[in-house]
Amino acid sequence: MYAIIATGGKQYTVQEGDIIRVEKLEAEEGASYTFEDVLAVKGETLKIGNPIVDGAVVKGTVLGNGRGKKVIVYKYKRKSGYHKKNGHRQAYTEIKIESINA
Repeated sequence: MYAIIATGGKQYTVQEGDIIRVEKLEAEEGASYTFEDVLAVKGETLKIGNPIVDGAVVKGTVLGNGRGKKVIVYKYKRKSGYHKKNGHRQAYTEIKIESINA
C-alpha cells in the first residue's frame, strides 16, 4: 500500500516504514505528525482524490530537524566589477511513515 501526500508545496510517494525529508515543520523530535492532504491511495484499488481523498490520513513520527548541504549562489556581471557570493542551507524535517489509513 502506498499514498501520495502533499506538504511544503511538494508531493511525496510514501509507503509504511519509509523515511522522508520534507520542508521544515513545526514539530519536535519524537512527536507524531499527521498528513491530511492525501492526494491518492493505492491498496487493493486506487483511490484518487478531488483534490484530496476523504477520510484518508498518513501518520508518521518526527525523527529530527536539520539543515541540508550548503548551496553556493554566486552573482557576477562582467566589466562592472560586480560580484556577490551567498550561501544557503535549506531546513528540513525527517519523518518516518508509520501508517496509511484510507
